[in-house]
Amino acid sequence: MDSQTAVAAETASEPSTTGRLKPDSLGVLGILFFVLSAQAPLTGIAGAVPIAVTIGNGAGAPAAYLAAGVVVLLFSVGFVAMGRHVVDAGAFYTYIGKGLGRTAGSGGAGVALFAYCAVQAAMYGLYGATVSGLVEHYTGAHVAWWVWTLVTMVIVQVLGASGIEMGAKILAVFVLAEFSILIVFALVTFFKGGGPEGLGFTDSFSPSAALQGAPGVALMFAVASMFGFEATAIYGEEAREPRRTVPRATYLSVAVITGFFAFTSWMLVSAHGASEAATEAGQALESGDATAFVFAPIAAQFGGWVNDVLPILLATSLFAGILAFHNSANRYLFSLGREGLLPHALTAVNRRHSPWAAGTVQTVIAVLLVMPFAILGKDPVLTLFSWFSGVAVLGIMLLYFLTSVSVVVFFRRSGADTRPWNTLIAPVLGALGIAGAIWLIVANFTTLIGGDRTTAVWLQVTVPVVLVLGVVAARLTRARVRPTD
Repeated sequence: MDSQTAVAAETASEPSTTGRLKPDSLGVLGILFFVLSAQAPLTGIAGAVPIAVTIGNGAGAPAAYLAAGVVVLLFSVGFVAMGRHVVDAGAFYTYIGKGLGRTAGSGGAGVALFAYCAVQAAMYGLYGATVSGLVEHYTGAHVAWWVWTLVTMVIVQVLGASGIEMGAKILAVFVLAEFSILIVFALVTFFKGGGPEGLGFTDSFSPSAALQGAPGVALMFAVASMFGFEATAIYGEEAREPRRTVPRATYLSVAVITGFFAFTSWMLVSAHGASEAATEAGQALESGDATAFVFAPIAAQFGGWVNDVLPILLATSLFAGILAFHNSANRYLFSLGREGLLPHALTAVNRRHSPWAAGTVQTVIAVLLVMPFAILGKDPVLTLFSWFSGVAVLGIMLLYFLTSVSVVVFFRRSGADTRPWNTLIAPVLGALGIAGAIWLIVANFTTLIGGDRTTAVWLQVTVPVVLVLGVVAARLTRARVRPTD
């Protein structure tokens, strides 16, 4: 392990001036693992499902995941169509710029970078708290959450500089571990005929079940759980046959994510019983341990050892997500440096063609976002995780909307692809669905962040502010930026 670390550190310190990411490094499965890691599946299930069931639409929560999947799938059609004509590590920046102009693309790039860095910082908060709790539970030693966070930042920096293949292999192990236990639980529950009230298909997926309670809140959390699938395009430069690999990876990731969340949440509801699910999820939330709603039925199915393993898998799930967003954010920094919107030094790559300079800057940004919460003694879960998660979701949904509009404009103007469904109908429907999701997120933002109204307003304002700053940056650097269209 020491020799590997030494090699990684060496590669990080010996930059190349090629400014080119390593081509032909990732196949469909490699990209898929990066996307699924960004989802942090166990985190999404254990964190979001209990809330969606409690304050959303109860047993109908699985239908919300299905609906969110449909919206994202519609968005993906235009996203993939654009990807066949544009291959660039700064996906949103390039895609939005192609249709709406360089200035709008620059604003989108700022929001994308902000969203990825924010969600990574959020995960660092929950990760630090989780690891601190695990260490104290098993050793009795109390070490502040931020210490584990800083140590992990160093590890993530080293892995990021070690090459995209190394990152894909690490993530594959973690993703398979957390996916396996959740899918096995769901399948066993399904083939056993469900819980005390049976499978309860109509209790979760009938129109009346989907629309009961506050379906908008459930849909909001479901959409938030889909965050990260768009990273398929970010790795286009490093993919094998990107014009085939990226579309396949995109559709496969949307299908897997939607199926996983809808099926697993359905089996969790079934395991508790549709009539009792909302009550038991609420009790778990009131106890301060929302994960009990998820962990308890899995432990009942497989035994008490699960209660020891799942918290560890939660930590590895978060680590995988942190590494995935580190790789996404540093490729945005790399792309913006190449475009002239940020210093050209960010395009430096090492012997393994990893953007080591951009990765270093991304790690510094993570430190600057996280450490104020540690210095001020804020709760890393109730503030850092909750606040930045909400901001990131709002930012990324805005990017989805702008990208959908850009797809329509680009193909209408260029005529590069005249298929109506791919370049007009699906993108428009996707844009409408995303606009509805943004409205729900804004209307329920206080609930999403678990904070107060004043904090919610200030956090929401940061997204348009970053968008404007990106636009201003484009205008100030116009003479140095090469056209994107």
